[in-house]
Amino acid sequence: METHQKVIQKESFIFFKVNPKLQQLIFVVLILFCTTIFVSPLIALVLGLIVANLFGHPFLELNHKAINYLLQFSVVGLGFGMNVHSAVSAGKEGFLFTVISIFSTLVLGTFLGKWFKTEKKTSHLISCGTAICGGSAIAAIAPVIKSNEKQTSVALGVIFILNSVALFLFPAVGDWLDLSQKEFGLWCAIAIHDTSSVVGAASKYGPEALQIATTVKLARALWIIPVALITAFVFKNKSGKIKIPYFIGLFILAMITNTYLPQMESIAPHLVSVSKIGLTVTLFLIGAGLNRTVLKSVGLKPLAQGILLWTFIAIATLVSIIYLK
Repeated sequence: METHQKVIQKESFIFFKVNPKLQQLIFVVLILFCTTIFVSPLIALVLGLIVANLFGHPFLELNHKAINYLLQFSVVGLGFGMNVHSAVSAGKEGFLFTVISIFSTLVLGTFLGKWFKTEKKTSHLISCGTAICGGSAIAAIAPVIKSNEKQTSVALGVIFILNSVALFLFPAVGDWLDLSQKEFGLWCAIAIHDTSSVVGAASKYGPEALQIATTVKLARALWIIPVALITAFVFKNKSGKIKIPYFIGLFILAMITNTYLPQMESIAPHLVSVSKIGLTVTLFLIGAGLNRTVLKSVGLKPLAQGILLWTFIAIATLVSIIYLK
């Protein structure tokens, strides 16, 4: 993925060519602006999209690593604002939805890939990203199936585009349908790809939605391991390495600390506030990584597969939550 970022940096088209120092200054100023109370996760994403396509991203080679570390830091920090007992309750409720949605998405993704004649490995990466946890799932599955740079890049492009749409769309639909915070948190945890957009959408909806969404999403992320093992068998790759999301253990530890250590009562709110700032900056960087070269490289067939698959899981999950709860 880092190689992909270098390719994008060389080929990116921007509207305004500015002095590299000025480009860096604009970018840093906007990052600092995203740490203020005036910028929500949604606005940060939009700012990232604008700056990437107007002036370019001066630090694009570092973008993927920065997003990865910032997101993990932010998620762990959010754990200090959550209670173990509530999280366990949310995890139990979301378990059945998780199992059914993951395997039905993977099966449907396989059929859609064949229907659209999408390249097999690209199709599988899109299906895994939709079924589990977006870019993290793709990063874990890619080495297992030994996908090349283009296959991985196309899958990531599809997922990142739909993630951006979800951040706008889901809170609006939740308000329109008058979903409770519990319903919305469960819905976006299952139907939005990446943890960053899940947390961004849920935090806009309310604190209970945020707790449920984060807990269910991270529990869902653990399914990377069995899905990667099944993938290795299907693609007949015995040597593929599986990336385990270890930061989820730190998130659980943060929740336990917050629940059982009274001393955390005065510190925890500050840690949560810093984590929310980290999430806002993360979404700015995600937006900044979506330049026109990324959008053009995706292609219509993979994008169509990703949209149909995402529409299926979003609608099926929403109907189940509303009518089968």
